[in-house]
Amino acid sequence: MMTDPIADMLTRIRNAVHIERPFVDIPVSKVKIGIAEALQREGYIWDFEVIEQEPQGILRVNLKYGPNGERVIQKIDRVSKPGRRIYSGSENIPEVLQGLGVSIISTNQGVLSSREARAKHVGGEILCRIY
Repeated sequence: MMTDPIADMLTRIRNAVHIERPFVDIPVSKVKIGIAEALQREGYIWDFEVIEQEPQGILRVNLKYGPNGERVIQKIDRVSKPGRRIYSGSENIPEVLQGLGVSIISTNQGVLSSREARAKHVGGEILCRIY
């Protein structure tokens, strides 16, 4: 039994980027799809697809690298954990590397990046930081 599936997703992405894999397969859930959509909108991954399988589907995330093979994702880490949830209002969302990175936030309007959450004036649980 996995206690933190979001941390597992981030670890799989981190490990795949470290060894320069073109894609990574992750067990699918609605929150993980939301995180993948936010990462794609912010330009950290190329795209993703859901592969239907029994008993649980697979989320295939196609990772992005620069023209000379440099990593687009330098660091990705979990902020809010099952033992300690971190929430923030729209006016208090912390900046990541003074605006060079983004936070992924679970809001009542879905999973959004910190830039999108500030523009829509919504707060929520800060899931992870990425830069």
